[in-house]
Amino acid sequence: MSRKEVQVGLIGTGRIGKLHAENLATRIRSARLAGVADINLAAAKVVADQLNIPLAAADYRRLLEAPAIEAIVICSSTQTHAQIIEEAAAHGKHVFCEKPVDLDLKRIRAALDAVAKAGIKFQIGFNRRFDPSFAKARELVAGGRIGKPQIVRITSRDPAPPPLEYVRVSGGLFLDMAIHDFDMIRFLTGSEAVEIYAAGAALVDPEIGKLGDVDTCIVTLRLQNGILATIDNSRKAVYGYDQRIEVFGSAGMVAVSNRPLDHHTCVDAEGGHAAKPQNFFLDRYQESYVAEMTSFIGSILDDSIPPVTGEDGFIPVVMGLAAKKSLQENRPVRVSEVYS
Repeated sequence: MSRKEVQVGLIGTGRIGKLHAENLATRIRSARLAGVADINLAAAKVVADQLNIPLAAADYRRLLEAPAIEAIVICSSTQTHAQIIEEAAAHGKHVFCEKPVDLDLKRIRAALDAVAKAGIKFQIGFNRRFDPSFAKARELVAGGRIGKPQIVRITSRDPAPPPLEYVRVSGGLFLDMAIHDFDMIRFLTGSEAVEIYAAGAALVDPEIGKLGDVDTCIVTLRLQNGILATIDNSRKAVYGYDQRIEVFGSAGMVAVSNRPLDHHTCVDAEGGHAAKPQNFFLDRYQESYVAEMTSFIGSILDDSIPPVTGEDGFIPVVMGLAAKKSLQENRPVRVSEVYS
């Protein structure tokens, strides 16, 4: 008789951790959230109390040492990811980890080597792959509906910049925000970037520039299969969360537009008006977060390969580092200069 449930421990009960905790506890039947951990024990207890989770701890190792817990979901700060992955692998726990694994390629590779050695399931949290509209676009491209892809355009703009304290430890726009777009380029095209050129500036908040980061950028990519791609990012779009993609090919084009707050249209003597895009990623991608976690749990129960692997987590960091190098040196950078 096949198993029907996986007991999960979640580490990090901040914004994204709370979302995953709620999904695991209330929306994924095949998962049972057995414990949460956070260095802020009070925050962990709040989540545990709200969701009737039996264990709340300040030390995440209590989850790793719990025999009944089979899988760990890592939602803690980036600098902790690689270490927790290695420790979880040593305990034989399957791992779902929010992006990125780390900001250092050697640390990422060491963590992925530990995963491979332990033979555990590992999935990285690139949730946008599970958005129904983006998934449909990929299906149409892969199925040849638009002919040979030639141009990819991605727009990703946040409604407001994050706190400066977050910017300081995030790894910068390319490794924190644009990393999702680097993954989406790979997802939509099935190809890898060979050359990247990035131009950027701090046009939203000069304080971000003082921290050595940018809040506005355009990235141009040349892919192995000849496709040309562009990504534009901004930390502040006054009209809401701007998420659009387009793939143009020899026989057509597929595009995904923003998802509005509602679907009203008001037209009067002065013109027309419609709702703004949804507010932020927790709204826009809510269903994709459920789908990615359902997929991870399913890979454990089915003993199948998770759909977003460690390599899928590694390569966008390489792309982000290439973009960062390009911005710093004001030139196109071959991806092989960063990692080969």
